[in-house]
Amino acid sequence: METVALENQTITEFVLLGFHDVAELRLVFFVVLTIVYVSIVMGNVLIIVAVVSSRRLHTPMYFFLANLSFLEILYTSTVVPKMLEGFLQEAAISVAGCLLQFFIFGSLATAECFMLAVMAYDRYLAICYPLRYPLLMGPRGCLGLVVIAWLSGFMVDGLVVALMGQLRFCGPNHIDHFYCDFMPLMGLACSDPSVAQMTTFILSVVCLTVPFGLILTSYARIVVTVLKVPAGAQRLKVFSTCSSHLVVVSTFYGTLMVLYIAPSAVHSQLVSKVFALLYTVVTPLLNPVIYTLRNKEVHHTLRRLLYIKLTKTLS
Repeated sequence: METVALENQTITEFVLLGFHDVAELRLVFFVVLTIVYVSIVMGNVLIIVAVVSSRRLHTPMYFFLANLSFLEILYTSTVVPKMLEGFLQEAAISVAGCLLQFFIFGSLATAECFMLAVMAYDRYLAICYPLRYPLLMGPRGCLGLVVIAWLSGFMVDGLVVALMGQLRFCGPNHIDHFYCDFMPLMGLACSDPSVAQMTTFILSVVCLTVPFGLILTSYARIVVTVLKVPAGAQRLKVFSTCSSHLVVVSTFYGTLMVLYIAPSAVHSQLVSKVFALLYTVVTPLLNPVIYTLRNKEVHHTLRRLLYIKLTKTLS
């Protein structure tokens, strides 16, 4: 490992310190987070397999859910393996690799912000305009919304990383985090990071508050529409679904807003890392359960696939 302390030289790699604050619990963290990571990947893979294999699930809602699942597999896989490595040994990463990790992770996180808004808008149209829904959310429209969500994420974070790439890092090279996050990296820059910081702040405000506002508006309109329907099991189901969605979505957006729009509100780096765990691990674990795995159609499809697999194995 090369660490250069002189200000006229440039370091070649960073060391991710991870959860060094609680080093005595590193093995417990490693086991628990490994189980969580495997659960995230398996849960989202099951969703994608179910949607692809069943024609009954070839609808806009499940198309968006499959894209969200694919996003979250990539999203967690960008960060968690390196975090797990840090529990076992020193997690070194090159400067280029660090910027690449932030670019991929940030792009996918931004894309998820837009994807969640698209999914809320889809539910709004389906519930509030059921007769016009097939026309409003046709195949081309669905594909267009997904492409916009993905491209927006990579374009936004591409600009941020391009500005970060102009900065000089000359030591120290220890990042007090479990992945290459924006604020810890800015704290290590030897050159002036103000342009990158201001740009990131403005983009964070737009990419977080606008989609989150759309989600809140969509669910508010859904609630107003459902209240007009006579009380019954269907109304309770909609309220239960909306509330569970909002809890997970609020956790995702809320933690991102605190860390990227109002980072001064977090006075401890350990608290910052716990907040980061919420959007890197906890919400990707909850999303498959909240959005899909409780769904009877998905359960039926997965049971059918399991039955077919067992039948072929035993025959």
